[in-house]
Amino acid sequence: MINEEFELKNNTIKAKKGITFYNLIFDKDKDKVKEVAICKLNGKYYELTEVIDDEGEVELIGFDTDLGMKIYNRTLQFIFIKVALELFPEAQITIDHAISKAIYGEVHKEIPLKEDDINKIKIRMQEIINKDVPINSIRTSKEDAIDIFSRYKMDDKVKLLKYCNIKDVHLYEIEGRYDYFYGPMGYSTGIIKIFDVFNYESGFILQRPLCNNLNELPKFKEQKSLTKIFIETQRWLNILGVEDVGTLNEKVINNELRNVIMVSEGLHEKKIANIADEICNKKNVKIVLIAGPSSSGKTTFANRLSIQLRVNGLIPVPLSLDNYFVNRMETPKDENGDYDYESINALDLKLLNENLEKLMNGENVELPIYNFKTGEREWNDYKIKLPKNAVLILEGIHGLNPNLISKELNSNVFKIYISALTQLNIDNHNRISTTDVRKVRRIVRDSLSRGYGSEETLKMWGSIKKGEKNNIFVYQEEADVAFNSTLVYELGVLKPYALKELNKITSESSIYSEAIRLKAFLSFFKEIDIEEVPKNSLLREFIGGSAFYEY
Repeated sequence: MINEEFELKNNTIKAKKGITFYNLIFDKDKDKVKEVAICKLNGKYYELTEVIDDEGEVELIGFDTDLGMKIYNRTLQFIFIKVALELFPEAQITIDHAISKAIYGEVHKEIPLKEDDINKIKIRMQEIINKDVPINSIRTSKEDAIDIFSRYKMDDKVKLLKYCNIKDVHLYEIEGRYDYFYGPMGYSTGIIKIFDVFNYESGFILQRPLCNNLNELPKFKEQKSLTKIFIETQRWLNILGVEDVGTLNEKVINNELRNVIMVSEGLHEKKIANIADEICNKKNVKIVLIAGPSSSGKTTFANRLSIQLRVNGLIPVPLSLDNYFVNRMETPKDENGDYDYESINALDLKLLNENLEKLMNGENVELPIYNFKTGEREWNDYKIKLPKNAVLILEGIHGLNPNLISKELNSNVFKIYISALTQLNIDNHNRISTTDVRKVRRIVRDSLSRGYGSEETLKMWGSIKKGEKNNIFVYQEEADVAFNSTLVYELGVLKPYALKELNKITSESSIYSEAIRLKAFLSFFKEIDIEEVPKNSLLREFIGGSAFYEY
């Protein structure tokens, strides 16, 4: 019998001290509890297994939310790891990166992973899910946790805990298998309703549903450019000898970081030089388009690419897409009636292509200048004519959109996708989200160069994410080449600046929980002196002191 008062409160329920959140919900509606991923009480998130120690209205957050799906995904990964190690006790499991709304990982064992091995894992996972096995949440001392992972021969977790300034550790347990996970977990294996696991490349793909459709798995789409860049980045990490945060911290403690920084920067420079060579070898390239999500380092990349193009005898000429905005009154509006500046139709594509065609033909062209204060286009007699060996550099959100440049100019275009595609992991079972790295970069840059606090930056992230999804990620496979702007050591440098800003966010803020999560994430890293960062580093775009420009 469903309690009517419970239904009417629209996913909220009055707290009752002394019982778990699970029992609070179960006592009201035993079916409803199966839909709840996590609870929120007085601005803080609680797992369902936790005991209520405060009064107020409990918000029930389902798996049909971003946060809920992260819990679903994390729980699914734990089940996979538990089963894979049960079947192959000597193996090492790595959860490597996200691809096509799924997770790619590897099972490292003496005999390479086969399709039959994956089938055995999948069958056993389904058995554990059907049994609805409780997932126990356990607090233990750091020393005891290190002892557990030493017995498991998980050196990655031992190193991580060894250098962390914490007293106790939050572990999870399924049928005697313990593990550490960065983030909340489901209360039982039975929360998993649908999943798939199959062979891919040298590892596996672990699939889960999307939060807008919990009963169906999305079609897996190969992302060849993205896969290629992840393979390249893994090779870089092997060269550096740094694959997880524990190893990075060890190098900081042992004063071995300078070589890591120099080689990291050298790998970036070599990649940029190779891209410049590829542009030159194509002979007919006259337009280079650079696109990527927020805080990817597009501006510094464009400057460093320009230097390498000059080394090859070309003359790079920057052309700002921002100057092609239509007048504000002509800007299209979104579903809320607000100006949609991130729509491609906010640009005057007709004028842009007319100017590009004339420039390609060697004509002297007057270019517009957009006045952001008045919201109007201005003509200030700013004219350019391209020399014979010139290459136009256009950087912006729509650089990969096939509708930006006319088909007639396509043969002259080279497209570059840039993003902070993090490959460094916290440990073998805990990925570092590429979004988290970009958030930290943006918080630091906004505070140092734009006067924005971290609260304002984090509150904007939803709209930023929406724009990226609609205008960048859907076109990333259109690129001729991809560049990973992540630096293995960067979070140690960014940490003190980000923490200073995040500490200003109070418990009254709507994004307080996100601030707490990011602070916990940054706590894994040892701080690295800003003076160690070269002046031409892409990282200088966020911390200041760049050789290319001033804040």
